[in-house]
Amino acid sequence: MKLYGTLLCPDCPPVISALKSAGVEFEFVNIMENIKGLKEFLQLRDSRYEFNEVKSAGNIGIPCLLVNEKTILFGEDIIDHFDI
Repeated sequence: MKLYGTLLCPDCPPVISALKSAGVEFEFVNIMENIKGLKEFLQLRDSRYEFNEVKSAGNIGIPCLLVNEKTILFGEDIIDHFDI
């Protein structure tokens, strides 16, 4: 699993902390840390319908958890998915 986000976003650190506390294994991709991570996120954001509502609301779409190639979760839905 990959969690896309940035520590600059107020919603990301609590999700990171909750996942770690629950023992959920994931790779954190800090989209503000390097261009490769940002490009990876933007490619996902631009190609997946799950982001349509996020983009239409003017939001970035982080924190975003790519659970597998079929499932993307955002924000509080990440915590709810793992019953944290």
